[in-house]
Amino acid sequence: MHATRTRTLAAVALLGAAALALSGCASADASSDDTGGVDAATATSVADFGTFADLEAAAKAEGALNVIALPRDWANYGEIIDAFTARYPEITVNEITPDASSAEEIEAAKTNAGLDTAPDVFDLGLTVTLQNTDQFAPYQVQTWDDIPDDLKEPSGLYVGDYGGFMSVGYDSSKYPAPKTLDDLLGADYTGAVAINGDPTQAGAAFAAVGLATVQSGGTLDDFQPGIDFFGELQQAGNLLKVDVTTATVASGETPVVFDWDYLNASHVADNPNWKVVVFPGTGYAGYYNQAINVDAPHPAAARLWQEFLYSDDAQNLWLKGGARPVRAEAMAAAGTIDEKLWNALPAVPDDIAIPTQDQSTAAGELLGQKWAAAVQ
Repeated sequence: MHATRTRTLAAVALLGAAALALSGCASADASSDDTGGVDAATATSVADFGTFADLEAAAKAEGALNVIALPRDWANYGEIIDAFTARYPEITVNEITPDASSAEEIEAAKTNAGLDTAPDVFDLGLTVTLQNTDQFAPYQVQTWDDIPDDLKEPSGLYVGDYGGFMSVGYDSSKYPAPKTLDDLLGADYTGAVAINGDPTQAGAAFAAVGLATVQSGGTLDDFQPGIDFFGELQQAGNLLKVDVTTATVASGETPVVFDWDYLNASHVADNPNWKVVVFPGTGYAGYYNQAINVDAPHPAAARLWQEFLYSDDAQNLWLKGGARPVRAEAMAAAGTIDEKLWNALPAVPDDIAIPTQDQSTAAGELLGQKWAAAVQ
């Protein structure tokens, strides 16, 4: 069982690879004595600090880390943040706008540039990542070699962190299980189907349109079939224009939801009747990306955060949240992955679609032109 899962997840990593490579206090002066004379803002690896202990000392001297768009129930980020805080109590983690979209993360960085309130790090969907590479500082973590080459920008400007499959979650006490995408167009789902955000800004919503595209017989070269599907969903009176959160699922406000499988799975804790479907046929997979703000007010802490996220401990915490961590294959080979959680991941679809850089860019442009009119 484990060997089979390793092979199937490796296939996901390779497909995701093509997508990414082609494709959520007082500040310190980065060059001050607090960092031992090192310019943390230009450091591209631990070696630039001297040792890992030197990086830790520099980050502790800064005393703060600003993260953004990290809901605590998203891929187990709450436990990850708490674990970092427990390890480094000298560093205050400021959780800025947890429910922000990827596009809003970048806007916050630009609006607060030069201020202590700017985000230090980003967690971004692919399309927004590719549109904003000038906002990132290159950095390669110590576990760099464990990350598949095609799941990282070569200099470390952005790096895949965790991934999953687009799915549909639903309240099984009120709605039947959708067996196909087109089932959601039926009267059973009137005013019930929501997506997680605006697909022109949010990675999960973008992926929902991607899933609708490949499930409608289209290809990732043209997202029009996916846009058309959501247009039909709107015309049928089934599209619910409410942004999905844990609270909206728990209250029943969003009873049927397009979202990543690991996010939909987390809602079982709020609604025991919540079930998750990954449609047969072609599945849509994707990784989110980590990046450091080029203008990070706490550049050493930003780099320490990256080191932590790509450590065995944090990778297993993402796995605990139901997401597939980017170092999973290397950790499985080394025996450092949580075997119980690893083996509990649901089976992947037989066919997997992940957009390349060019496909993602073209889809983003098309959505910008067509989405609003399709769902108005």
